[in-house]
Amino acid sequence: MKRRTGRRGYTDVHARSGVQAKLPAIETWANQYKGYEITIEIPEYTAICPKTGLPDFGTIRLRYMPDQDCLELKSLKLYIHAYRNLGIFYENAVNRILQDVVASCRPVWAVVTGEFTARGGLSSRIEAKYP
Repeated sequence: MKRRTGRRGYTDVHARSGVQAKLPAIETWANQYKGYEITIEIPEYTAICPKTGLPDFGTIRLRYMPDQDCLELKSLKLYIHAYRNLGIFYENAVNRILQDVVASCRPVWAVVTGEFTARGGLSSRIEAKYP
């Protein structure tokens, strides 16, 4: 496999870290209404940088329009807490959360935004959308 330049020690193993990890299921309940939005803010997101092993902190904001099912909040909380000891990059975490939310409740649309605390003077905001 040809190695791309500019990676400074980052491997494909680092890049894939956490993407296929087994996480708790996000449960749902039957939606009774149509045409409204739900916003859930999770200010205590933590994970581990797969390269450095240092903790990452941030806020995850999930906005979605439910179709037939809504996300059950306790199971969502347990799902998010499972990231605490998981080695995963910000970008992968936000996209993985969106993927798992969509698989759980099949919303009309969904947006997951991660706002991560500054490290080394840089902060990141990652957003993934469905469809």
